Formats: sequence, C-alpha cells, structure tokens
Amino acid sequence: MKRIGRIELVDMEFFSNHGCFEEERIIGNRFIVNCAVEYDCTAAAGSDNIEDALNYQLLYDIVKREMAIPSHLLEHVAGRILDAIKQRFPYVLYAKVCVDKNNPPLGGKVGASRVVMEL
Repeated sequence: MKRIGRIELVDMEFFSNHGCFEEERIIGNRFIVNCAVEYDCTAAAGSDNIEDALNYQLLYDIVKREMAIPSHLLEHVAGRILDAIKQRFPYVLYAKVCVDKNNPPLGGKVGASRVVMEL
C-alpha cells in the first residue's frame, strides 16, 4: 500500500537581514519559518531506515542556508527555499513554506507579516 507522508518543521527561528529598507538589512530581525513537505514514504514506513526517508535535518539545513542570504522580499526567500527543496528532493510531491517577519516596521503594532508559498 502506498503511503504519502508529510514532514513538517514548525517554528524554526532565525535572525536574518531581509527587508526593503536598508535599515532592515543592516539591523536585522527575527523570522519564524514553517515548512511542510509531502512525499511517498512507503519505503521509510516499512524499513525504519533513514536512507529511505526524507531526512529533515537536510530540510532544516536548506532553510537555514537560504535564510542567511539577505533579500529585499520574503517572496524571494520563500521561493529560494522551495526551489532548493525541489532540487535536493526531486521526489517531493508538495511543499509549503511560511516565512514570518516579526514586528515589521509598518508604523503600528503588528505581530508579524507572513508570506506563504507552495509548490
């Protein structure tokens, strides 16, 4: 029986230098990233072997690497993360990335701005 599994990395926290304003790219901010990836995990479910699974340490490393590259737009960051996931794990059936910028400089109290992107 085929089993479609979903790996989720929840509330990954990074300090990064993303933003349209130069000050944002100099000072930096705290970002929260959530990532969900679906794939055929039939082999992993049967074997109990990491070699048959989508290794979520590698998934985390992708997100961490892309979050370290300063960008003007969160859409650019999320798109790079999705592209890197698909390149590293071509068998992925679906992926979703949410990137939250905490306390964005919008002139009022805002908990976070969020970009959500899927492939």
